[in-house]
Amino acid sequence: MDPVTKAAVGAVAEGKTPGALGALGFTSGGIEAGSPAAKMMSASANANGGGVGPGGLVPAFQSAGAAGALKGTNRSCQ
Repeated sequence: MDPVTKAAVGAVAEGKTPGALGALGFTSGGIEAGSPAAKMMSASANANGGGVGPGGLVPAFQSAGAAGALKGTNRSCQ
């Protein structure tokens, strides 16, 4: 597992979501360009033939990051 994914999984496991996910680039407006989240999304798309399918880490993290942004815990809302 690459370091970015490992950090994101660790943040989720420690209950630091969605703030930690926002810091990685999973925001209410979508995945932030140039962020670790964007790199995760690109890797996922490359591994799946060009698309990010449902049920993976990227969609789950984006959903959690967006939910946190609505609560004001995401950096995109500060």
